[in-house]
Amino acid sequence: MSTPWHILGAGSLGTLWATRLARAGLPVRLIVRDVTRLHSYNAADGLTLVENGQANTYAVPGETPDNPEPIRRLLVACKAYDAENAVARLAPRLTPDAEIILLQNGLGSQDAVAARVPHARCISASSTEGAFRDGDWRVVFAGHGFTWLGDAAHPVAPIWLDDLEAAKIPHEWSTDILTRLWRKLALNCAINPLTVLHNCRNGGLQAHHCEVATLCAELAELLQRCGQPAAAENLQQEVERVIQATAANYSSMYQDVANQRRTEISYLLGHACKVAARHQLNLPHLNQLQQRLIAHLRSLGLPSD
Repeated sequence: MSTPWHILGAGSLGTLWATRLARAGLPVRLIVRDVTRLHSYNAADGLTLVENGQANTYAVPGETPDNPEPIRRLLVACKAYDAENAVARLAPRLTPDAEIILLQNGLGSQDAVAARVPHARCISASSTEGAFRDGDWRVVFAGHGFTWLGDAAHPVAPIWLDDLEAAKIPHEWSTDILTRLWRKLALNCAINPLTVLHNCRNGGLQAHHCEVATLCAELAELLQRCGQPAAAENLQQEVERVIQATAANYSSMYQDVANQRRTEISYLLGHACKVAARHQLNLPHLNQLQQRLIAHLRSLGLPSD
């Protein structure tokens, strides 16, 4: 019997992974917030994946965090600001050889989780897959992408990558996952906050070329100072390519603000500015962008952390 995948977080990526793993016949458990959510989930008879216009429902068993079953493999797909506390709540259930896959945006939450559960192996993941929810317990697979996974402390790949192969989740084990995470953080910092402040789709940033270029220059400087020169390489060209390729899309931060949800500012722009300050690096445009975004969020009555 293969090890069950416990999925924490029924957002778009968590649901996307859960349905594909279940479709491949692998054992999956969905951990929901509380008994009320569990009743709602059970009433839906499972998770629905919409792909190429076709909807299929998978009867993935649901449970609450206080279920007594031990957890050996945990995919954490909740927001960065929820990850540490959510994992801490599950800590008593983790087996001595537990492995945790962290699918959070930005940087900072991974170290916080690892510190809470030092006996578990924490594996970071960076994904370019596109998905969105069009209803409770439903996910629409919007864009095929790729997921890189890695563990800076233990570069040896885990055997369960075979499960991802079986589930047709495109992936690669990266021996330099930090470079991937920093590169994605820089891309998000150059795009997401500006889409919120200019109230536009990603493609709208083509009208703000100078602002994007200035931010990319400062972010590249930060990456160099952090010892991530590979992540800094051709950053502006990559940002412009992403803006063009995803021109019709709304960034995740834009969607959070539009839906009156808390953003992951602390793990994106906040993390970049904090690391720059630690290195005594003066990045005026990045700092100004953070202040503008904080003021904007506060004006909307949204949390600014």
